[in-house]
Amino acid sequence: MSTSPGSGSDDAPRLPPATPGAPARQAPERSHPVLKSLLGAWALAACSPEETAAVEEHLTDCAPCAEEAVRLRDAVALLHPEDGLDLDPTLRSRVLAGALGRRPARIPVPGWAGPYEAETARLDALLHDIGEAEWRAPVRLAWFKGRRSVGREVTVAAVISHLAAVDGIVAGALGLADPQSPGTPEERTAARWAADASGRTTSGEVHSTWRHQGRALIRTASFAGDRVAGTPVEYGPFCLPLRDAFLERAFECWVHAEDVAEAIDYPYQPPASPDLHHMIDLAARMLPLAIAGRRRAGLAPPPRTLVAAGAPGRALHLEVEGRGGGHWYIPLDSPGAVGTREGEVAHVALDGVEFCRLASGRVSPEEAAAGSLGDAQAVCDVLYAMASLSRM
Repeated sequence: MSTSPGSGSDDAPRLPPATPGAPARQAPERSHPVLKSLLGAWALAACSPEETAAVEEHLTDCAPCAEEAVRLRDAVALLHPEDGLDLDPTLRSRVLAGALGRRPARIPVPGWAGPYEAETARLDALLHDIGEAEWRAPVRLAWFKGRRSVGREVTVAAVISHLAAVDGIVAGALGLADPQSPGTPEERTAARWAADASGRTTSGEVHSTWRHQGRALIRTASFAGDRVAGTPVEYGPFCLPLRDAFLERAFECWVHAEDVAEAIDYPYQPPASPDLHHMIDLAARMLPLAIAGRRRAGLAPPPRTLVAAGAPGRALHLEVEGRGGGHWYIPLDSPGAVGTREGEVAHVALDGVEFCRLASGRVSPEEAAAGSLGDAQAVCDVLYAMASLSRM
């Protein structure tokens, strides 16, 4: 799984300024009576950007105001065409009304964004527990490149800056791109690391930037729901739909949280089994493209046969045991082929957490605790493809 995928797009459509984004755009705190008095103007889309941000933040926590907001929006809908109420479809009234129909009045997070919300919350709790000195503790990052493992030593602050930089790709797809961090993920990361090293940023600023951006991602996805789930997110060498991009970000958040926890001797557990299963499923679905990419780069032998897209072909049975486990049949001869039980020529079994350590480059294919049977070349191709999902 990518631990720092390729570049984002600065040409992605943006949400209107009313949508909360980076910390600098946050609305000032307002009292409950003031926010309640703004509901009528908010329903008519007549608030300023700052007032809109404050009201929408308040609606996630205040049930009475949330119910009143729904009633006002419904009343406005009787007077005007529904498509003229909001500046952007992600803020359409039916999304808000459906989200506020439950108690507490919190906009429900889509299932595909749940793992990201859980992993960012866990990392946020870790960061709240550490002191200033630990923010400068050395962290060893590792990934797999070509045929070998490589690594780099950075600080805890640099790890969080890196997470924020790559999260910015997803933010860009939702119109929340940080204008202070243009360019590819590598360029964004390098710029933030340079700022950290120069002392121009503090640990509090690094933490706040990452946390606010993550919350903006979750809030925006929650308002939009499944209507944005298929939005393409460009990572440079590959593209993921938004639902998978959130999974990829959850995976990287967990992996780097473990890197930080190990560096400061902090106890940290793997994700919940259902979330881990979804992360493993994403990695398994990416393996055929990873195998094809290694072949194009001359890092693996060509396929044995040519298989038409959608047709069954040779397959490797990937069995993941324990936490997050399951069974996958990985097509070996074409990314567009279909892997089936009948086409099985090899079998690889390994633990769920070990699979993720391999996919994140924390162990090499030779070091991974994996059992295998069948076609040795197929096993080698898949294990190396797993490792090649990691990037820096």
